[in-house]
Amino acid sequence: MSDQYRVDLSELEGTITKLNGVLKDLGNSQACLVNGTYLPPGALGSGFGEATELTNAHTTMKSHIEDVVTYLNTVMDQFGTNTKKAHGAYQDQEYDVQSNMKG
Repeated sequence: MSDQYRVDLSELEGTITKLNGVLKDLGNSQACLVNGTYLPPGALGSGFGEATELTNAHTTMKSHIEDVVTYLNTVMDQFGTNTKKAHGAYQDQEYDVQSNMKG
């Protein structure tokens, strides 16, 4: 007797829905990061080294976080695309098997 495996398409659909939610949240985070974390020059004061160091550190960290969010967005988008392709392939295979059993 051979072992049979079955792919639960509804689970794949659920995964796609959840991935879309993550992508939406990442988009919101990226917009907030870009627009909501601006630190204008002089906001921390001027005329002393610590203000410049803090402003530069903020700019460096902001840039790093933007890179991380962009990377996560890319990875999640690719994972979502691959999941959609897998879902479609399994769905096509299931249809082909059912069609062949009928005819």
